[in-house]
Amino acid sequence: MLPVTECKLPSFFYLCSMRVTAKELAVLLNGTIEGDPDTWVDRPSKIEEGGPGSISFLGNDKYEPYVYKTDASILLVPKQWQPKKEVQSTLLRVDDVYAAIAKLFKQFGEAQITGPKGISDQAFVHPEAKIGEQVSIGHFAVVEAGAEIGDHCEIGDQVYIGAGVHIGAYTKIQTGTRVLHDCIIGPHCFLYPNVVVGSDGFGFAPQADGSYEKIEQLGNVIIEEQVEIGAGTTIDRAAMGSTIIRKGVKLDNLIQIGHNVEIGENTVIAAQAGIAGSTKIGKNCQIGGQVGFVGHVKIADGTRVQAQSGVASPVKMPNQSLFGSPAFNYTDYVRSYAIFKKLPELYKRINALEKKLRGKEDK
Repeated sequence: MLPVTECKLPSFFYLCSMRVTAKELAVLLNGTIEGDPDTWVDRPSKIEEGGPGSISFLGNDKYEPYVYKTDASILLVPKQWQPKKEVQSTLLRVDDVYAAIAKLFKQFGEAQITGPKGISDQAFVHPEAKIGEQVSIGHFAVVEAGAEIGDHCEIGDQVYIGAGVHIGAYTKIQTGTRVLHDCIIGPHCFLYPNVVVGSDGFGFAPQADGSYEKIEQLGNVIIEEQVEIGAGTTIDRAAMGSTIIRKGVKLDNLIQIGHNVEIGENTVIAAQAGIAGSTKIGKNCQIGGQVGFVGHVKIADGTRVQAQSGVASPVKMPNQSLFGSPAFNYTDYVRSYAIFKKLPELYKRINALEKKLRGKEDK
């Protein structure tokens, strides 16, 4: 292996070609090279599938055996990690492998995703809409009267932007998404395909004859800055006031957010979760896939809910881990489940003991 190389920032650094050298990556990721600084890569790969020209990483010790077999040209590894055998790949040592991968993937993603450039002749933009500088709008997109789109936004093909919608600068909205009237989306947000923002909340009043009368939904949706919303997710407008998605929230695919829900800063929610109306979820929460929340409850900051759990009551103590349906303390659930699995055997043993006791009593 070649000696360690320290890299200094070059006078001009441009990554968009995505054929980059270890030297350039060291600058981008604040890393240290062991190996050939001129080794180049043009794509990421899993460590077990790495080939020449690819970059992979060691983020979990159980994958270390692949380090000594991979053909990946560059490997991202922790600064403190020491190899037990010879490694053929050029190593790029970084403080935090996963943070470096996130930054690197962002660069690859930006190089691969080519959104619309300029405003398509096939798009409809109402004369009373306000369009910022260097905005792109794709084929068959519609922007209604009174809508405002900030500078450097990218609006994909077949996107619908309703009347009175406000979209902040640098936000990207991908194909087929609908942002309905009067909703607000902040800057630096990313909406994936077929998101629906501002559909009517699920509100109906029962009538004496057993039918239901629709309650008009007169509010809107407010999405603050740096929010990502996965494909197929729907966020209902409020009955009155606003459904609010706070700064830094990350929503996976196929999530249902009910009317007047509020989701706190930097909360992440996995796919197929459902949140009923007027529930307030705190900041920095982590919600697993297929979790369900009843309406009108408040969830404390830092709450973690395991996948397929059901939250049926308020969570008042912050930083708890919950599991089950209805969900309760994670550790208690795991202990209870360990016993639950043994119930048939325990039942047999109890019956056997009762028979022995009855036999002794009969004597």
